[in-house]
Amino acid sequence: MQQKFDLAVIGSGVMGTFHAYHAALKGLSVIVFEKDLRPMEATVRNFGQVVPSGFPPGRWHYYGRYSTQLYKEVQEKKDIGIRNNGSVYIASNDGEMQLIEELHRSFAGVDYPSVLLTKEQVLERWPSVRSDYAKGAIFFEQEVSSESRRMIHQLQAYLSEQYNITFKYSTPVCGLEDSGTAVKVEDTLGNITEADQVVVANGRDFKLLFPEQFASSNIEVTKLAMMVTQPLPEIDLKGNILTGLTIRRYESFTQLPSYGKLDPTEVNQEAVDNGIHILFKQRTDGSIVIGDSHHYADAANADELGFDIDMDVNRILLDEAKKIVDLPSWEIRDYWNGFYAQMKGGEEIYERSVSDRIHISTAIGGKGMTACAGYAKERIDKIFALAQA
Repeated sequence: MQQKFDLAVIGSGVMGTFHAYHAALKGLSVIVFEKDLRPMEATVRNFGQVVPSGFPPGRWHYYGRYSTQLYKEVQEKKDIGIRNNGSVYIASNDGEMQLIEELHRSFAGVDYPSVLLTKEQVLERWPSVRSDYAKGAIFFEQEVSSESRRMIHQLQAYLSEQYNITFKYSTPVCGLEDSGTAVKVEDTLGNITEADQVVVANGRDFKLLFPEQFASSNIEVTKLAMMVTQPLPEIDLKGNILTGLTIRRYESFTQLPSYGKLDPTEVNQEAVDNGIHILFKQRTDGSIVIGDSHHYADAANADELGFDIDMDVNRILLDEAKKIVDLPSWEIRDYWNGFYAQMKGGEEIYERSVSDRIHISTAIGGKGMTACAGYAKERIDKIFALAQA
């Protein structure tokens, strides 16, 4: 195997994979190291919702727009499980309706189309939605979803076929040494690979590389509860289904003029206390993913989040979900926890250069599936522009 690369990427989730992709587009040779048998963290444990509408006009919204278009372009060449069924935010009361009307006007100003739907139109398109819940909705036809359990694997297979990218799985990297002319990448078996530049896209793994730096950072780890029903092929819940609790949580809404007028007593305080907002996404087998909740711990204490599935949290999730849709069965096939790293205090991502050749990009929070491709393009452009300067 080639032992010298233009770029080495540590971590093969969406963050690392899209860094590799954009470097390969420049004609560069790339190797991607993955500590596990395959990507097993946030990239595969999420809803697979790609929703630029969740970000207000600005940096992350435009990353999301770029990412959405890229997903569609790749899907035309290789089936990676991308479906263009749009996103809908369903309002449950007048205050939430006011916000979706303001969001509609806000996005019209940046040429991001949306359609306001009446209660009747919501029930016609999504007949499983309860009539006593839906007040109206906003729909983004251009947005997509993915089959998150398989998308990244099919994408990596495609990239391996089409570009000069090598993926090394089950290969934890434990050391990086910048000699001034190259970086020596050492894995846990003692093998050394050299690269001109390195991107560390390590998700929530803060123990192998730069542990002291991460422990003293402003990073926290989020634990999410999710579940999926048994297949319900008789139900049609196409697209990304987001609801009133999402409207009260997503940044694109929180910055709108009427956000402060929402009545907090209109929602279940138990749900708020557990960071719950209700999302639905139907998989291709007819099963419906339901979630999610949010619990936090600083990076240095992330193990305190534990691995147990909290059935009290799942009870609240299901109680809230049942207020929104009617399903013929609520039999749950699987429960799981997802984890991702994010920044506290308003910082949007942990982006640092340890040296001229070693760069960290992590703690993107819940923005990964939607915005990583756009962010990675910009990051790679900057890294290699500086390298050539």
